[in-house]
Amino acid sequence: MISPLLTLPGAVPPPTGSPDPGVAWHHGDPLGEQRAAEHAVAVVDRSHREVLAVPGEDRLSWLHTITSQHLLGLGAGEHTEALVLDLRGHVEHHAVVSHVQDTVWLDTEPGRAQGLLAYLSSMVFWAKVAPREASPELAILSLLGPGTEQVLARAGEWGAFVRAVAGRTDLLVPRGELTSAWQQLLQAGATPAGSWAYEAIRAAAVRPRLGIDTDERTIPHEVGWIGSAVHLNKGCYRGQETVARVSNLGRPPRRMVLLHLESPETLPRTGDPVWAGERVVGRVGTVATHYELGPIALALLKRSVEPSTPLRAGQAAASVDPDSVPPDTGEPPGRAALRRLKA
Repeated sequence: MISPLLTLPGAVPPPTGSPDPGVAWHHGDPLGEQRAAEHAVAVVDRSHREVLAVPGEDRLSWLHTITSQHLLGLGAGEHTEALVLDLRGHVEHHAVVSHVQDTVWLDTEPGRAQGLLAYLSSMVFWAKVAPREASPELAILSLLGPGTEQVLARAGEWGAFVRAVAGRTDLLVPRGELTSAWQQLLQAGATPAGSWAYEAIRAAAVRPRLGIDTDERTIPHEVGWIGSAVHLNKGCYRGQETVARVSNLGRPPRRMVLLHLESPETLPRTGDPVWAGERVVGRVGTVATHYELGPIALALLKRSVEPSTPLRAGQAAASVDPDSVPPDTGEPPGRAALRRLKA
């Protein structure tokens, strides 16, 4: 699905192999777009995310039983995140969950909706729900920055619902109104930004992305999804045993950290190994160039790796940002790093 916003003047398409196909990579100044997102407000086209709808009177109780999140009390207009785990507790799906207009809307990564829909459909049984593909119905624009509320106030109202989640504000707009909503936000003072800026800011904040910062062995504790996407005090769901066991021990086998890369000419790629000497100690996730931090990457490292250990990510020398190292409780990492960026 190619966004109509990619045809607007100044929009630069993503490079081949990008995890964000069909939307702008940047609008001519990727580092300036990041500054706007940190100090003013920027709007990012994320309409390539795929959307599912779950209507039906059992929608909350049913989703509550098959996902990691406590959804029974999710009120109208409220939002959260949820995971689907396999039997061993490995992450299979991640979705942002919005309860609006008697429907639960789930948006997930490009290319992931069909797999999630197949799982949901296989679990319907006698529940009064009707999960369906909804990507042609809704598209997502994301606002980043301290000026978000002022831009929304100036932009007025249109057929969208708004949610605040994971350090950003998302607008879910009817797909047919995507271009007009984008133009309305620009007229209200938002700076257009692309996926380069969005990903760099996300990586600096040490926030994971499914399929980029996770692999087939990832459990929620390793990437800081406990709390935001996993509720520790709810009934049984697939993979809960692993979540409970690691929560009790407080020592996941790996942890996601922020790496500073020393050579922008030899940046690693997602999936490359991380080396400590001659030993592989992890894998590279998101790789980005940040307007302040320079070349950075997220990585899943063995918990036994000391933060001071000299590393190599692919062919690039790398060092761990000590503020990004999460505690052994599995709480979200990077809070100190994020505070430093905002200071």
